[in-house]
Amino acid sequence: MGRRHPLPPQWLFSDERLAAGVVRLTALLPPGSGIVLRHDSLSRGARWRLLRRLMRIARARGLTILLAGPPDVARRWGVDGVHLRQHDARRAAQARRLGLIVTMPVHDPREARRARRAKADGVFISPLHPTRSHPGAKSLGLAAWLRLARLAGGQPIALGGMTPTRARALNRQARGLKPSWAAID
Repeated sequence: MGRRHPLPPQWLFSDERLAAGVVRLTALLPPGSGIVLRHDSLSRGARWRLLRRLMRIARARGLTILLAGPPDVARRWGVDGVHLRQHDARRAAQARRLGLIVTMPVHDPREARRARRAKADGVFISPLHPTRSHPGAKSLGLAAWLRLARLAGGQPIALGGMTPTRARALNRQARGLKPSWAAID
């Protein structure tokens, strides 16, 4: 995809359903990591205030922050990029014009092709393993995950039941790919 932005090797994906607060988890991330802030149920003002707190930590620790939302809001709020949901893939060109990193979720081949057409810098492919955030959801497994990573283009990022040990194993098995990994908690 000709990625213009180097992406972090490790990501925190915010999730409002979890007891551990995103601010506390952000402070624990290794320098150079990334954060995807979702928290869609918050009012615009509350989401802005949460983002400001995260940005203070991010500046001190060299973290990358992506906002799940419209590119114009991400630019105005001063984040590094956007995480576009599949229904917002058409906004990828706008995000690139604004100089933003673009990531998208990928769960199946249709979504992988859409991310490729959108020229996403990174693709969060999930769930690789069973995960607590989606109990009972069918996981992809390694072979299907690798197929989606190759189909989607962009930097593959594993999400779903990931741990440092599983990330190392994925990197050993990825055959020519250099995947990043993400966790929710």
